[in-house]
Amino acid sequence: MDHDVDIFIIGGGINGCGIARDASGRGHSVYLCEMSDLASGTSSGSTKLVHGGLRYLEHYEFRLVREALSERESLWAMAPHIIKPLRFVLPYHKGLRPAWLLRLGLFLYDHIGGRKLLPATKTVGLSKGHLGEPLADMFKTGFEYSDCWVDDARLVVLNAMHAREQGAIIETRTRCVDAKREGSGWSLTVRDINTGSEKKIRARSLVNAAGPWVDQVLGRTCGKNDVNNVRLVQGSHIVVPRLYDHDRCYIFQNADNRIIFAIPYQQDFTLIGTTDREYEGDPSDVCITEGEISYLCDAASEYFKRPVLKENLVWDYSGVRPLFDDGASKAQEATRDYVLQLESENGAAPLLNIFGGKITTYRRLAESALSELEEALSISGTSWTEKSTLPGGDFLPTEFDDVVVSTCQKFEFLDHNVVHRLVSLYGTLVPRVLDDARSVDDLGKHFGAGLYENEVRYLIDHEWACNAADILWRRTKLGLFLNEDDVSQLDCWVHDYIKSLTDVRKMA
Repeated sequence: MDHDVDIFIIGGGINGCGIARDASGRGHSVYLCEMSDLASGTSSGSTKLVHGGLRYLEHYEFRLVREALSERESLWAMAPHIIKPLRFVLPYHKGLRPAWLLRLGLFLYDHIGGRKLLPATKTVGLSKGHLGEPLADMFKTGFEYSDCWVDDARLVVLNAMHAREQGAIIETRTRCVDAKREGSGWSLTVRDINTGSEKKIRARSLVNAAGPWVDQVLGRTCGKNDVNNVRLVQGSHIVVPRLYDHDRCYIFQNADNRIIFAIPYQQDFTLIGTTDREYEGDPSDVCITEGEISYLCDAASEYFKRPVLKENLVWDYSGVRPLFDDGASKAQEATRDYVLQLESENGAAPLLNIFGGKITTYRRLAESALSELEEALSISGTSWTEKSTLPGGDFLPTEFDDVVVSTCQKFEFLDHNVVHRLVSLYGTLVPRVLDDARSVDDLGKHFGAGLYENEVRYLIDHEWACNAADILWRRTKLGLFLNEDDVSQLDCWVHDYIKSLTDVRKMA
């Protein structure tokens, strides 16, 4: 056997990496494999919010909303570089949900989650002032409330990094191709996607955190055919040039009882989403449909003075949510809560299947998963993540601007906007990312949009990046700013650098 571990995890999304971090911090040995890149599936296809889920109150999911609301400030304190408070404006739309119902929902939202730092809800006038300026004249009144923004893909990567720092083995581009119980444990075979080489791993327990592929893992890998535990729901988003100048977000009601968000995005853009539609097929092939584009454009155009047109789109992305199949008749009504199913009858090696879940509640999900596994394995551990910090997040939420200022002073040769971007991604790790450069020349080749060789090298050496897409769309969002030639040059450089690392390892 190549490795003998307590917990083997399939899936490098937020749930898998969150469990790996929690488990390794408790002293358990962990091996995690991801068949693609970290956060390459559902975990990078979210609306990028740490939120309670205001609309879930309508479906009486009070436990989920309470837990999610209580997590907002915990996660903000854990990663203040990639999580930031936001204020959302909910315009009152005559003919849809009545104003009293909105007030009641927001009152509950303010009070059931233990809010401490985030400002409370207030009523706002939209007839005058900057909040109403981009909206159609029919919207006179609204409500402003708090939630948080998160860089979802970076949250996954930071959890993986912290897990590795605590001893976990994290391998990307590695697929688990066989899993079977042998004696008191699991015998697993993993295959390197690039080389085809295989190795055997022995584990005391197996966690199936494969997201949209969770049933496929049970069928193809674990030999459990005809399983159907999840309902696949596609959510898509569009990105357009910035629609307004202020920093507030909007949440819009629609006549079909759905809601969409319009959120300032990467300084120059507005993010609009999401949709809810049933999905069939390989989750790897998900992409936005013409119907979804029309839906989002039409829904946003009902609220904004300036219509949102298809030709305005600069980017779109889609994800497949693996919701637990609770029999709900509509995609938007299916529960967003997580479900853990432990199979460990008659002393068999434990298999824990993870269904559903939200970015906001991933830490609590991991705690629940560890409770199940520790009981099944008769091992002990202590919850520790609530007051912890993720790599680069070792400063108070109120100190973000101070970190930017001190970083600007250290790297005074860099433009303030570049430093702000770097701190938003790496926090206090920026000096490590830039290798303590003392001039622009020390940063190496410039690929465009403030992306230099030092940062790219760091992402390959420390954050599992293997190609330009990993760097431009998951580790950063600089793909919005680079042209095709820039991307091609970056891809060639990454290929050559990784090849040089491989050659050095062979020689060693």
